[in-house]
Amino acid sequence: MNCATYPWMKLAHSVTIPCVSQMLSSNVATVGGGGEHDSIGKSTDSSDGKSETNQGSGPDGQLNRSLSFDGRRKVWARVEAHWARVTLDRSVPSGTANSADKHDPQGAIGEQPFYQRIRSWLTNNPQTQTYQQSPVMTKIENVRMLDRYNNRKPSTGTLYLTATHLIFVDPDAKKETWVLLMHVATVQKLPLSTVGAPLQIRCKTFLSVTFVLPRERECHDLYTSLMQMSQPFHIEDLYCFHYTSSLEEIPRTAGWTFFDLETEFQRMGVPNSNWTMTNLNKDYQLCDTYPQCLFVPSSVSTIVLVGSASFRSKGRLPVLTYLHKNQAALCRCSQPLSGFSARCVEDEQLLNGIVQANPNAKFMYVVDTRPRINAMANRAAGKGYENENFYENIKFQFCGIENIHVMRSSLSKLLEACELKTPSMAAFINGVQSSGWLRHIHAILDTSLLVARSLKEGVNVLVHCSDGWDRTAQVCSLAQVLLDPYYRTLQGFQSLIEKDWLSFGHKFTDRCGYLQSDAKETSPVFTQLVDCMWQLQRAHPSAFQFSERLLLHLHDHVYSSQYGTFVGNCEKDRLDLKLSDRTYSLWGNIASHLDEFLNPLYKSDAYTELLEPNLVPSNILFWRGLYCRFESGVHPRESIADVLLATRDHSTSLEMHIAHLQKRITAMKTLLDVSTPVTDNRLAVDDEDDEQQLGLRLKKSMQVVDDHPLSTSKSADSVFSDGPNIENSITSSYQLRREIDSVCIDWRSLRNIKECVCSTPFDHSSKKSHCWRCGEVFCTRCLDKQTPLPGHATHRPVPVCRACYREVRLSSSSITST
Repeated sequence: MNCATYPWMKLAHSVTIPCVSQMLSSNVATVGGGGEHDSIGKSTDSSDGKSETNQGSGPDGQLNRSLSFDGRRKVWARVEAHWARVTLDRSVPSGTANSADKHDPQGAIGEQPFYQRIRSWLTNNPQTQTYQQSPVMTKIENVRMLDRYNNRKPSTGTLYLTATHLIFVDPDAKKETWVLLMHVATVQKLPLSTVGAPLQIRCKTFLSVTFVLPRERECHDLYTSLMQMSQPFHIEDLYCFHYTSSLEEIPRTAGWTFFDLETEFQRMGVPNSNWTMTNLNKDYQLCDTYPQCLFVPSSVSTIVLVGSASFRSKGRLPVLTYLHKNQAALCRCSQPLSGFSARCVEDEQLLNGIVQANPNAKFMYVVDTRPRINAMANRAAGKGYENENFYENIKFQFCGIENIHVMRSSLSKLLEACELKTPSMAAFINGVQSSGWLRHIHAILDTSLLVARSLKEGVNVLVHCSDGWDRTAQVCSLAQVLLDPYYRTLQGFQSLIEKDWLSFGHKFTDRCGYLQSDAKETSPVFTQLVDCMWQLQRAHPSAFQFSERLLLHLHDHVYSSQYGTFVGNCEKDRLDLKLSDRTYSLWGNIASHLDEFLNPLYKSDAYTELLEPNLVPSNILFWRGLYCRFESGVHPRESIADVLLATRDHSTSLEMHIAHLQKRITAMKTLLDVSTPVTDNRLAVDDEDDEQQLGLRLKKSMQVVDDHPLSTSKSADSVFSDGPNIENSITSSYQLRREIDSVCIDWRSLRNIKECVCSTPFDHSSKKSHCWRCGEVFCTRCLDKQTPLPGHATHRPVPVCRACYREVRLSSSSITST
């Protein structure tokens, strides 16, 4: 008998595990030879697709299927423990030191086909259902979804739990509510009521929903599942490692090569005579949370850089992050390990080198974004801030941005004000004020404006907080947005996030709470950046190429972990995880939907200098579109930006169609002019040669319009043929009709459209999009195709619905075949 199956024979006849002996057959040595089955209970290697319970032949038919799913899961736990114990007893000599390190029972068990077969049967529910091609782990019917603005008419439907989403379907209202499990922030069981067991779910996207389940046991099971699935233990269990894009046109590699750090610094004119790139951090030996390429003053030596890194928290020494066109430098770092009186000569020399790198100023500002009391408290722990007595030519200033713990508490209080059970104007205003959230937003913007003004004046600025990856990232990135119009474009904003947040080590995994870890490490640092950007957009609507929708899209996907772009705490983490090879990039997703994020009011030449917002308290507003966007009834029917975008797209489509028709008319006029009889003796031809000469002239005239999408040199005789070739005449007529019909002249209005053709209801947060061919309105899921239209002068792919996409491709293939 095979030694690999002997433990299973022993296990099958074990009296200590009776349910196992009931489950396994006596002919256990041949069980591994059966065909594999999927979780739905249908054979994957059988052409007839019969249920595995109906297959009496074969070893798999000898397994006892009467055990319940919960019973089988308990069996599995004992099977795995027994196998590990048996394997260790058989393979590890007694008395061997560190024998557990030399043998991996889990690896050995995983290699056995019989083990894999038993595990698949024990852990998979044979009654698994699907919803929209997603396997359903749990299905609960007669669930009520409460709306705090409409308690009298709660929605009643079915709740589905899949591996990635919690889906509530109300068939009567034709409404679906999808909650991404990675978006779940908190799950709370509320006191039992007469109608059932309430379960409240709060999301990181500020969606708050309460489901009333008919049975308390179902509520507890769902609560346990959500707690486990919303925060995995291991980083490789995140959504991005299992997500597959539904768009075949978007490859996995799209977006990962859009940004290069060295190229971005070359755009600023670095390296130059004052700044150079150092390779000391090539293998992340100098600082593992910094990027590999660092830019430092040309005058400092390697010893100075190493010494400064040892004097800064986490090794985050002062380095360049932005160079203004007037040679003023923006640098960033972490707090010094100064304590009460410690000093570092190398760190002082590095700061002096930064001052000397700017020939236009003899001093520099050191901006500590923390409140003074916080920085002084850190001195007791051996950290602190720069002593002006030790550093020459610096001016020091505190700015009073609170730490991550205060910000986390502030957001929690803000959301409490947004979710009042009995909302009133006084309670809401008091709640927002007591949260202090708007005060924190003002402090971040005020500090960023201070830094931007200093750089505009030609003075270098060094920014740090405690570790240099939270408040420092906020201030540095916003200061660059105020200074440089490039960072107000889509491409520039992406480069800014890649550089100051991803490359310089903002702890996205910890701050966004991807994994089950210390809850005190989570904080809405990136949410505050998005809020500050919205404040600037609202104050200067024509200064930004992208709209509010991009900020919402970016915020949601930072917390979703659907894309690998923001997974990891630093650049080194992302390289170790090989995210560019294993996951999709958010930038590739945004690039495929650019039209959704463009600002129709953008003027590239409107703000070419410093953007100076008026930061009086009355101008810092509560962003209802982010924190209350899921509240039905408090938003306008259509966003003004969406209406403007639809109008712009419609105008663009008509302009491209007009340009195409003008080309067609020009070509026809040219042919008519050529075919007109001439009286010039130099151009006159004999009657017998008239037909041949006319053909030659027609071919020459068609060379003028060779750029037409349907015009080629070899088909000049057939495009507008006047000869006896009837088939070519019909083809050219069909092509002309196809071009005219491919562009819709009148688009349907966005108003009063309540649902898509797929029955997906439109609400205030849904994007309504037009098909450029038929002019109908669709949701983003239905409008996922792009193709050039024959009636447009340019060959730019435009959004079309799936039906129009098939018709355009079919007509194109038919013309090609003819």
